This record gives sequence, C-alpha cells and structure tokens, in this order.
Amino acid sequence: MYYNSILDTIGNTPLVKLNKVAKEFEGTILAKVEYFNPGQSVKDRIGLKMIEDAEEQGLIEPGGTIIEGTSGNTGMGLALAATIKGYDCIFTTTDKQSKSKIDLLRALGAEVKICPTDVEPDDPQSYYSVAKRLSKEIPNSYYPNQYDNPSNTQAHYETTGPEIWEQTEGNVTHYVAGMGTGGTVSGTSKYLKEQNADIKTIGVDSEGSVYKHYFETGEFDKDEIHPYLTEGIGEDIIPENMDFDLLDEVVQVNDKNAFQMTRKLAKKEGLFVGGSCGAAVYGALEYARNNDFGEDDVMVIILPDSGTRYVSKIYNDEWMDKHGFLDSSE
Repeated sequence: MYYNSILDTIGNTPLVKLNKVAKEFEGTILAKVEYFNPGQSVKDRIGLKMIEDAEEQGLIEPGGTIIEGTSGNTGMGLALAATIKGYDCIFTTTDKQSKSKIDLLRALGAEVKICPTDVEPDDPQSYYSVAKRLSKEIPNSYYPNQYDNPSNTQAHYETTGPEIWEQTEGNVTHYVAGMGTGGTVSGTSKYLKEQNADIKTIGVDSEGSVYKHYFETGEFDKDEIHPYLTEGIGEDIIPENMDFDLLDEVVQVNDKNAFQMTRKLAKKEGLFVGGSCGAAVYGALEYARNNDFGEDDVMVIILPDSGTRYVSKIYNDEWMDKHGFLDSSE
C-alpha cells in the first residue's frame, strides 16, 4: 500500500491516554495528537480543505498565489497543499511567533512577512491588514482568511469530529480544544453534539484574549486585551468561525501554566507538543477538578501541534527563566 501524495496522510490521528499528568482523576482523559499529521499540526486539515473548496468555487486558478495571515501552523498546512498543487505562497505573521515556525514556512518555499504584534487588527501594519492588501494587489491570488472561511469549521465537522466519535466508540463525554480561529472547537463540537447533545465542549482561551469575557457577557471589551506569549489561541477579534453557542464553558490559562504543562507533557507523557497544547491540557484538568468528572466520563483534548516549533522558546531553559516561567523544581 502507498499514498499518492503526502496530502493523503492528513487526519486519522491517534488518541493517547494521559496517565501521569491526569492520575488524580478516575475518568479517562485522552489526547488527540495532531502532530501525527504530515505538517505536524491540526491545521493541515483546514489548509487542504480551504484550497480544495477554493478550487471548486473557481477562486484560484493554476499557478496562482495563496496569501494568508497565520501564526505558523495554518501556513504550514497551506504550504504543503500548495507544494503538491503548484501554487506559490505568501504568509504574514507576527513578531511574537517562534523563529522555528518562520524557518519551516520558508523551507517549503513560502515568502514570509513579519508584522508587529502590538497593533490594532485594522492597523495597516497588522498581519491581517497586510495579507488583505497583498491579496488585492497580486493577480490570481487567493486569500483563504481562516478566521471567517466556513471551510475551516467544515474541515473539522467532516474529519476531526467523526474521528473522535469513532475512536471513542461514541463514549466521549467531554471535548476540549483551544480557541484560536474557532474552526477546531466549533466544527468538532457541532458534529459531536449532533451525535449526543449531552457532550460538554470546553474552550480553552489565553489570558489577554477577548474570548472568555465575550462568552460570559456577550460584550467585546478591548480592556481584556493585553500581550501574551502563547501562540495559536486567543484573539483580539471575534472570527466568524467561532460559534459560542457550541461551547459549554471557557477556561482561561496564563502563559506560565500553559508552558509548564507543555514541558510536563514531554517529560511525563513523552508528548513533545507546543504551548497551546499545554494550555489545553491545563485548562481541561482545571475544568475536571471543578466539575463532576467521574469514572464513567471520557474527555478528549485536542493537542494541536508539535514541540519542534518551540525548541528555542518553551523548551529553552534560558528563555523560560528570562520570562519567569521556570518551575521551581527546574
């Protein structure tokens, strides 16, 4: 047996039981390990889906250019698909993203433009604005806009949700995912709740993001926004893909707790993952502690990406110490 291209290996990622970091719980806590995708992240799913849907709708023609604002992983998914399908790529990202992510995008032939983090989303220098401007200036270009593109949510409705349902044999009771563009948490939740309306969906947000306050009050409060270092989750906008009606609770996690859990997952579970994965697990365990999570419950947590993106940051003792994130035992 063989695959016709690397794109055929996307999806069907494994569920792995968390043992040591979740030993206090009687219920089953499972991680869906998305670094088994060829681009080592959950975003491979939407990269392929957005391009395929754009081709079907005639939004891009052969030899065209894909332009997207990304924290790195969506760019990787798009770049993989573009490499196979023959498109060029230009990505905009923020200066808080790890150098490893940027180097990986360039290794796949993409052009990467670095934009400042600490500007308003509608500022001409923001990575959102620069991507939009370039898509208007460059002929035969396609701007997927993962934040508002329904193909993002649909990819998870069609793949991630059914995989979790089948892998748990319909026994999943809790679903946990980080809240970034909204596609992963919303699309998967929609599918799972259609199978069993009692399944609880817990979104994990980063301190400094607007999501938790918006979920609880329905109000967009700019005062909630402040800089944070966890990549890939939290927002200073409300994307169209974020469907708050599909969430049961939102847990907010700070950088220190996220990064310490990330390192624990590597040292105690052998899961070499990224910072948003640590945030998701920390938030999931906090939820389980504060709610009725019993021996018959089965929780599935999405671990979005690989630790290879963060060797110079989260897995670097000097960087962690500089920011005051090292655990006292370290």
